[in-house]
Amino acid sequence: MTAARLLAEAAFIEGNYCQAFPFFGAERRGAPVVAFTRISKEPIRTHEQVYEPDHVVVLDPTLTKAANVASGLKRGGFIVLNSKEVPENLKGAKIALVDATAIAIESLGVPITNTTMLGALAKATGVVSLESAKKVIEKRFGKLAEKNINAAKRAYEQTVMV
Repeated sequence: MTAARLLAEAAFIEGNYCQAFPFFGAERRGAPVVAFTRISKEPIRTHEQVYEPDHVVVLDPTLTKAANVASGLKRGGFIVLNSKEVPENLKGAKIALVDATAIAIESLGVPITNTTMLGALAKATGVVSLESAKKVIEKRFGKLAEKNINAAKRAYEQTVMV
């Protein structure tokens, strides 16, 4: 949810309309969460789940085995994936790959990949700029901003399209 909210805030400061919201099923506490961010140059009038995303960001690479992360993905859209390699079931898809967990551990000391993946998304899709991402990270994280900005910047630099 944090990554979705940061993305929306970055899009907002670039002059877009946006919304970010989570989707919680009947899962237990600690289960994977699906979050959506909608960005548009026009006012957004719908408030429902996104069924046909332009891009998908996967923070936990194990989810590629448990769910069809490419479900509904629009033609030409990227799957921005926190992983060292492309999973077999995603071969042939447009993938932006980054080892966000390693970057987060090195930069932040913990495997929390929200800001790291925001940098990867900015590189892969250009939906927001790295500069806007840095601004919202600074606003959100205060004293911890510098480490998070470094993580986002490193992810931006290390993201590869496969």
